[in-house]
Amino acid sequence: MATTPVIGVLALQGDVREHLIALAAADAVARPVRRPEELAEVDALVIPGGESTTISKLAVLFGLLEPLRERVRGGMPVYGTCAGLILLADKILDPRSGQETIGGIDMIVRRNAFGRQNESFEASVDVQGLGPVEGVFIRAPWVESVGAEVEVLAEHGGHIVAVRQGWSLATSFHPELTGDHRVHGLFVEMVREKAAAGSR
Repeated sequence: MATTPVIGVLALQGDVREHLIALAAADAVARPVRRPEELAEVDALVIPGGESTTISKLAVLFGLLEPLRERVRGGMPVYGTCAGLILLADKILDPRSGQETIGGIDMIVRRNAFGRQNESFEASVDVQGLGPVEGVFIRAPWVESVGAEVEVLAEHGGHIVAVRQGWSLATSFHPELTGDHRVHGLFVEMVREKAAAGSR
């Protein structure tokens, strides 16, 4: 892999453009991903916020769900925000009918845990290794519980809102909406570390 990682943004639904901008600002080459052949060309992937049920159904429709699962199981770095966090969970407490996950993080999540759209809010979140980060919570989930291999990176109001397991990162909130690109920078650094580990 070149020193500048190529990171895809799953472009089925959600705030794709904002993630592309944030990744570029964090010194990555950012590309939208809608098809399996586009997924095969990236070093890592961001799964944006949106509606987790819709994204999972579109992933099936576009033939992406199984390739996504295979890449994540194979160690591809992946970062999910909000709906992306739900899709990376191994278990959802209250799944909608037909909702599937990609999996990859040993956690149980609760959808819309912080309330509905009109209860959206912003709050400062202390993220391990980064310090205070402004978090935008929009119909946000939280993490109910994690397995032994999951590192909790942040909590808000007594609930887990950022986690990491191996090369997988997830946040309940939307850092791409604030102009602060440090969380994306952390993910880009993870992608570089993975490439360095693979080349040794």
